[in-house]
Amino acid sequence: MRNSKKERILRILLSNNNLTGYQIAKKSECTPSWVYMFLKEIKNKINNKSKLFELWLKIKKKTNYREYLIKDPLKILKDTKLDYALTTYFAETLIQSYLFPLRYDIYINPKDLEKWHELLTKNGFYGQGNFRIWIYDDFKFLDKTIVKFKGINLKLVPKSQLIIDLMQEKGPAVESAEMLMKDV
Repeated sequence: MRNSKKERILRILLSNNNLTGYQIAKKSECTPSWVYMFLKEIKNKINNKSKLFELWLKIKKKTNYREYLIKDPLKILKDTKLDYALTTYFAETLIQSYLFPLRYDIYINPKDLEKWHELLTKNGFYGQGNFRIWIYDDFKFLDKTIVKFKGINLKLVPKSQLIIDLMQEKGPAVESAEMLMKDV
């Protein structure tokens, strides 16, 4: 089974407790047999959220990204019509304000890569900086949450996705992820 399918199923399990295998299959766009096979494989972990997060972290494929140095990231996110989902440091700050928001990380749809690149290079510089776009093949499976910040509606990844992304960052981000896990 491809890891992206497993990730979808884990994301659903961590977000919705009372779904049947068939409902998980429909939501994850996997066949019911794949879902039942995977659920059988992880049956000892299903009721243990920390074990599910550990498994997800273990199988999560590395996301390709590009970095930019942007003067006013919030203005770009406010003005853009392109779809995105904020994650890691700035998203964590909006939810629990534990980490310093040292970088804006957003997931984008691969089909929007060139549009994002054009927008960001027009408003900053390409290369290491304070803004990363993560090119995510399974973008449509990110159920976004809208959070209002300084009068701006910002789109955030689901809490379970934020936790796994923070865990990948290591350091203080892991501690923040563990704090967020208590509320999942």
